[in-house]
Amino acid sequence: MFDAPHSLSSLQRTRGRAHVGLTAGERISRLEQQGSAKVFLPRSHGPWPEAVFLNTSGGLTGGDRLEYVAEAEAGVRLVATTQTAERAYASTTGTAALDVRLRAGAGARLDWLPQETILFDRSDLARRTEAELATDAHLVMCETIVLGRAAMGEVLERVALSDWREVRRAGAPVLVEPLRLSAETLAGGAALIGGARAFATVAMVAPGGEDALAAVRAALGPQEVEAAASAWDGKCVVRMRAGAALPLKRALAAVLDVMRGRALPRVWQI
Repeated sequence: MFDAPHSLSSLQRTRGRAHVGLTAGERISRLEQQGSAKVFLPRSHGPWPEAVFLNTSGGLTGGDRLEYVAEAEAGVRLVATTQTAERAYASTTGTAALDVRLRAGAGARLDWLPQETILFDRSDLARRTEAELATDAHLVMCETIVLGRAAMGEVLERVALSDWREVRRAGAPVLVEPLRLSAETLAGGAALIGGARAFATVAMVAPGGEDALAAVRAALGPQEVEAAASAWDGKCVVRMRAGAALPLKRALAAVLDVMRGRALPRVWQI
């Protein structure tokens, strides 16, 4: 037993940073792990090496800090993902922070394909994803949000999510995606969440990326997933939402299959 009462601010918080870099010949140029953040490079039989990030604390709550970094140097191909869904737990104090840094060098191809983030009621999460691309680099990235634990019948009443995604090519911003989610957003109409329990964004940023639009639109569906795609100036972006996570993930997998022409990372479960 404690001899004296402990304030909420004295509770232990998660800290972690994982950094992986691949260089010519897809050799490891950097591998760094600190705290609860880990990164693995499992044996893969596919044409691209896979880096799998993991938060060993099992989730994030107020005051936690986590950072993932993935770098593909010139000419390198790399798929980066997460071992499982990230969970944003109820926060008693403060905000959880997750930073993702991506870099693709000249002629590199990098896919950032994290599994879904599940927001618990009263969660408070600030996430920032930044990608820096060389002039001719190729990036595919996705992000999926699931609102509450469906198996427990959880309905979110209070939640705070600040999610910033930014892609720069040769230092200039080419795609900026800010998102703020709150109780007011959840109560909004069709122009906001529209009653959906899960939603996702997929983006291809690559020379000629807009040429993928027709094939991506042909892959959209099924009926229980509402989705739309647009393309312009070297980008193809898809947004989708659904009443449940499973049909959304299946639709997401179909879009990624068209964009990438390769199987999803082996750790994905659909």
